[in-house]
Amino acid sequence: MGYGIAGSAWLGARPLFRDIALSLDPGWTCLLGASGAGKSTILRLLAGLPTGAHFEGQVTAPRRVAWMAQQDLLQERSSLLGNVLLGQRLAGLPADAVRARELLASVGLGGQEARLPGSLSGGQRQRVALARALMAEAPLALLDEPFSALDAGTRRRMQDLALERLAGVAVLMVTHDPMEALRLGDRIWLLEEGALRPVTLPDGRVPRSLPSLAAAAEELMTRLVT
Repeated sequence: MGYGIAGSAWLGARPLFRDIALSLDPGWTCLLGASGAGKSTILRLLAGLPTGAHFEGQVTAPRRVAWMAQQDLLQERSSLLGNVLLGQRLAGLPADAVRARELLASVGLGGQEARLPGSLSGGQRQRVALARALMAEAPLALLDEPFSALDAGTRRRMQDLALERLAGVAVLMVTHDPMEALRLGDRIWLLEEGALRPVTLPDGRVPRSLPSLAAAAEELMTRLVT
């Protein structure tokens, strides 16, 4: 059985979403919508984290998930290596320092394992957070704007890295970038007016070529701003 969420949520008296049903099968599911629509609430519910919202419904998720929040949530007193290993340590698993170093190298921070987060740029911090999420090797990955702090070239490389490392995993990614969703998504949903609405996918296999996505991205952006 796949993972997913079904139900309704309110923030105080304001409904966030009503009677949604989101199934998460292996591959990338991308979720777009205006700020405050409830996208991050859905991720946090799947992760078993507090949301501040009242939810009525059912959540189906594995015991272990890979989680990457909007904020990098790095531990400032811990080294980059320690941050990547944090999830394993909290889960009581043996710390695989060899794999953690390899992941840091894959995000462009090889040889910098001893640095502290305070010495990093915003984009570097986000890459450490991505390495930590990839370290989890969980069957469900929840990514909240995972590439938002990266320059265009680095964003493309990290997208491709995540696609490679999360092959076979059920991924739910929140993004505000229609082009990113169209490039990476096996399924795309738009959360608007409290409902989930499917987005028709362009032709081509993931990752799709950017030039072929321009018309679809413009149409999706029109839906987002109206």
